[in-house]
Amino acid sequence: MRTTVDLPQDLLDEAVSLSNMKTKTSVIISALEEYVRRKKIAGIKKYRGKIDLGIDLTVLRNRK
Repeated sequence: MRTTVDLPQDLLDEAVSLSNMKTKTSVIISALEEYVRRKKIAGIKKYRGKIDLGIDLTVLRNRK
């Protein structure tokens, strides 16, 4: 999909340089994927300690 956005040139240049990617499009796609990944992780973290998985860590750690 084509979209017109107004991005700070220096920021985009820095992102391209740091990522070693060849195109601005690939840098923007990578940044969007990373943003989505982090938001999903943040959503999962809210369940930390609230779900009983029925796992006995002592048994798992002592397995040989």
